Amino acid sequence: MTIPTSSDNAKRPRTPLAGPYGHPFHPILVSVPIGAWVASLVFDIASRVSDDDAEMFAEGAFWLIGIGIAGALVAAIFGLMDLLTIPRGTAAFRTGLLHMGLNLAVVVIFIVNCLVREADGYESVKPLHLTLTIVALALLGASGWLGGKLAYRYGVRVADENTQAEGFR
Repeated sequence: MTIPTSSDNAKRPRTPLAGPYGHPFHPILVSVPIGAWVASLVFDIASRVSDDDAEMFAEGAFWLIGIGIAGALVAAIFGLMDLLTIPRGTAAFRTGLLHMGLNLAVVVIFIVNCLVREADGYESVKPLHLTLTIVALALLGASGWLGGKLAYRYGVRVADENTQAEGFR
């Protein structure tokens, strides 16, 4: 028998919309912006080294950034629902706030990147575009590390140990 603690609330969804117990939707949804933004970097690089298809890759990177922004906004809603389950004033809550702040910075950088590309004509990738993407992805990596810390160290929205043990019986 386990003794309930304040962290038990951080394991339970605040609302069924956030995903079932032990299987939150936020970690699933973040794969959309992460994948789109990493692919946009690949397209940026391809645009810089390609002779024949540079415009196609540059435009593809533009649209991938837009898809990533839309996906990030959806993932953020579910991340906020998970954040609201964490008791205030705890290390987990502070980590969650930093995770959220970095993610918001990443989205802002990609929005700026998208607007700059549109103003420049998105048929080519300029050094500024590439730099914004790389900086945003570096921040995204740091934020992902914090997200892993929330799940794997603090157990936010992770099933309790008794439930996890069922998988090893």
